[in-house]
Amino acid sequence: MANETENRLLTVTGLSKTFGYSGKLFQRVAPVVHAVNNISLTLDRGETLGIVGESGCGKSTLSRALMRIIEPTAGTITFRGRDITTLPPAEMRAERQHMQIVFQDPFGSLNPRMTVRELVDEPLRAHSPGTKVERLEQIAAALDAVGMGRHVLDRHPHEFSGGQRQRIAIARAMVLNPELLVGDEPVSALDVSVRAQILNLLKRLQRQTGTAYIIVSHDLGAIRYICHRVAVMYLGRIVEEGPVDAVFRDPQHPYTRVLVAAVPVPRAHGRRERVPLVGEMPSPLAPPPGCHFHTRCPSAIARCAVDAPELRVIGDGRRAACHLLTPSGPAAPPITEPLPPDAGVAVPEGNASGHMQSENETNNQGSNHT
Repeated sequence: MANETENRLLTVTGLSKTFGYSGKLFQRVAPVVHAVNNISLTLDRGETLGIVGESGCGKSTLSRALMRIIEPTAGTITFRGRDITTLPPAEMRAERQHMQIVFQDPFGSLNPRMTVRELVDEPLRAHSPGTKVERLEQIAAALDAVGMGRHVLDRHPHEFSGGQRQRIAIARAMVLNPELLVGDEPVSALDVSVRAQILNLLKRLQRQTGTAYIIVSHDLGAIRYICHRVAVMYLGRIVEEGPVDAVFRDPQHPYTRVLVAAVPVPRAHGRRERVPLVGEMPSPLAPPPGCHFHTRCPSAIARCAVDAPELRVIGDGRRAACHLLTPSGPAAPPITEPLPPDAGVAVPEGNASGHMQSENETNNQGSNHT
């Protein structure tokens, strides 16, 4: 138990985030959006947790609330053994050197007026007492680690391809050697070949630094490749959580089964049964009572419409929120075949050094040297 406590980096208990919404001008009683609804999770040092779900399920809101980029409405966040939920701004600013974030759009997250040197130096100037020369060495080391090098120091973001800009964003996030890195859809805006390189880069950096990751994505292939555990979200709630291979091999919650069944598989694996899913995701302004998924669930029973299931342990380090499940496993056989091991993104191990570039990146870099 002592070792488990020492290895625990992040503990989130009952985290919620609501947003008020006014449909009419001067409307007094505003509907409330429960973007994140009573979520509890943990993250160990050096571990990678994936958060998946449809667009609008609250993944990005959860990642920002964990870092207090947006303030949570309720719940507690314990980071490095310290409750950071209500830290005053000055103390929270100091704590943020240990937690960094990489956003989905690398061009939008990098100031176009700043050089690469200035962009990577910005967190050092905010948190590091080192001299300008010492900071330059840290900047150069961070750029080398992501496969860029010193020759890009005085160039601007518009001179790079999307993959190169994301490498710069990762260098800026990792230059402080944070204990936690949050990736909010860090590869979804990139081409498939470049996406593979960035995923391999993140895995290599984790092996070298021991940084823990939280990766938010709707790409199940990328999540399966890079993560140790995965949490599946639906309308602000976690419906299933556990080791990534176990969840994808034998999904327990009906919604997880639907997600896994929707992943394209190579033709060599033959046809796979598709799970029927009717209707659209309900509006977060008026979520259904009981289990939020019951209006679209092919296995729903009467209880699902009135009683919200608790997220409880179902064995083998897994949790799920479904009335059809028992602590020892499912009440009925799975309704999908397992996801093949190579389904999803194809990531060539040859890119693990982080220095391989797509043709577009190579041509882009070459043209900027002239």
